[in-house]
Amino acid sequence: MLLSTQTQVLQGKFGYEGAIKILAEAGFDAFDLSLFHPLHGDDPLYGEGYAEYAARLKETAEKAGIVCNQAHAPFPTSTGKAEEDKRIFDSVVHAMHVASVLGAKNIIVHPKQHLNYRENAKTLKNLNLEFYRRLLPYCEQYGINVAVENMWQMNPVGRKTIVDSTCSRVEEFCEYIDMIGSDRIVACLDIGHVSLCGEDMATMIRGLGGKRLKALHVHDTDGCRDLHTLPFTSENDFALIMRLLAEIGYEGDLTFEADRFYHGFPAEMYRDVAEFMQKTGRQLIRMMKTE
Repeated sequence: MLLSTQTQVLQGKFGYEGAIKILAEAGFDAFDLSLFHPLHGDDPLYGEGYAEYAARLKETAEKAGIVCNQAHAPFPTSTGKAEEDKRIFDSVVHAMHVASVLGAKNIIVHPKQHLNYRENAKTLKNLNLEFYRRLLPYCEQYGINVAVENMWQMNPVGRKTIVDSTCSRVEEFCEYIDMIGSDRIVACLDIGHVSLCGEDMATMIRGLGGKRLKALHVHDTDGCRDLHTLPFTSENDFALIMRLLAEIGYEGDLTFEADRFYHGFPAEMYRDVAEFMQKTGRQLIRMMKTE
């Protein structure tokens, strides 16, 4: 099992190469390349010569002793506007190519959820099945898996509370993976999102099982806010979570999506923060082996 974390905050401060080097120095085995925002500014991974730049990043990582295990495609993946959604689809495919050049096994691609879920769950399911099936040829072309993530929405009434969305319940999450029917479409379980929607952690992890579950977003939450902070700093029971992952024979990596833990620290301390995150990840992996 590789220990990895996203590059989002570090690449914003130090660029892609700087982020990779810092994570390697901090002791991570791998990094989850954050490709959240498509076609913005002068991002070298979206401009002319992007493939060559991605190849150079891979060389940088190899020299530093770290690999790219997964990436995160741009999101949101839909707006309901045809022209904009085409642009988004193209940017997702672009991100798949970038991730493949870097050697990533998986790329997380959010499901479409631009409609109110409670009233449009069936419509969203049909849209998403079509969406992920359209990505399959690119999975084969680039040799990469697409990982579906469990989501949440804000309550449309007042927008102060979190409610269910696509794949927030285990039955639907499993159905998505199974109905697409390809080994190239797998599940990425966002641990924090499980708690936010009030789904039972054991039911979710056992229901997905080791066959479907191939990637993780590991972070802590208080059950009310999508905190994306480090495990052991809020309310999730990580002893239970690691025991459940061991129980189902999870064979993927442990990847943090906990970059908000950096918030509040000065940039001069980010290397120290990353090292502490790495040590926390090692503790989680030890718990999985001993629980």
